[in-house]
Amino acid sequence: MASAADARPTACLALADGSLFYGKGFGAAKEVSAELCFNTAMTGYQEIMTDPSYAGQIVTFTFPHIGNVGVNPEDDETADPVAEGMVVKWDPTEPSNWRATERLGDWLARRGRVAIGGIDTRRLTRAIRQQGAPHVALAHDPDGKFDPAGLVKKAQAFAGLEGMDLAKTVTCAQSYRWDEMRWAWPEGYTRQKEAKHKVVAIDYGAKRNILRCLASAGCEVTVLPASATAEDVLSHKPDGVFLSNGPGDPAATGAYAVPMIRGVLEKDLPIFGICLGHQMLALALGGKTIKMNHGHHGANHPVKEIETGKVEITSMNHGFAVDVETLPKGVEETHVSLFDGSNCGIRMKDRPVFSVQHHPEASPGPQDSFYLFERFAASMAG
Repeated sequence: MASAADARPTACLALADGSLFYGKGFGAAKEVSAELCFNTAMTGYQEIMTDPSYAGQIVTFTFPHIGNVGVNPEDDETADPVAEGMVVKWDPTEPSNWRATERLGDWLARRGRVAIGGIDTRRLTRAIRQQGAPHVALAHDPDGKFDPAGLVKKAQAFAGLEGMDLAKTVTCAQSYRWDEMRWAWPEGYTRQKEAKHKVVAIDYGAKRNILRCLASAGCEVTVLPASATAEDVLSHKPDGVFLSNGPGDPAATGAYAVPMIRGVLEKDLPIFGICLGHQMLALALGGKTIKMNHGHHGANHPVKEIETGKVEITSMNHGFAVDVETLPKGVEETHVSLFDGSNCGIRMKDRPVFSVQHHPEASPGPQDSFYLFERFAASMAG
């Protein structure tokens, strides 16, 4: 028979409006403040937690079976989890997968990330959709001792993501080469040995699988920090330039990224951007970005390519979007979300410069969007 101590909540999620959610904590015992979003993906919780685009955010998973396949080193998108924490419906079960090397809770604790289970995630998701992404504080205390009023104040004190440059907190410290290709059965990850194109990838918070897709498309990849200048990029004599995904407000990151991109544009090099890289390109071309109500986070988002009419099932993770009405002449919209009509891609009409808001490397389709990497490679070959 469970004791009163066993029944006591060991985690508390406080929203800035004063709402409180109690549940069972797992992972690290600590407090964090962040923006709360929800993700509708049914798989990939490890990739989501290690996606640098989630810096400054706590993720509510709408799918209840989180933790059931454990974690393993091969599925990390970066060296450590970047999302501040996670919220789930059910407590994680014992992992049941031949690739698992560790339990989710142990992995989170070792990596310093906090989580709460036993939450009505449907109610929380409705609140996010109706009110916008709220500021929250999440606390895990094994003894169940909380200061609810203090947590609400910490949630209210969170500055928010608007105006925040988070790319500088997740970018690489120095340049490096990348040659690992996409995972394939039965070899696993293999190395690119016959590269045809030299690509410089700007790391605003790059996911490893994006770099793998570039390598698999025949690219020799050199990764540079987000602060790289046009001179830094051009000194490598690239055939093309890639602009990666990343977190935070694109307008804030654009303070130093836009001048670099404009310098590269002057050299007529092919450019391909994803997510934050897409937004950076739009800003460099004269467009603007806007903060979304609750953003797009999930692996089931239909996106239409306007030119062909093809609909792709995509993975998305963004809280800002390009305002298509601000795009200048010579730049056209190429992709659009079938959920809400928001912009999901642009290109220059007369040059091989293009970008998309969604994540073609995340494989929800599973291969609906890989043509974008092949298009980038073809533009460099041409």
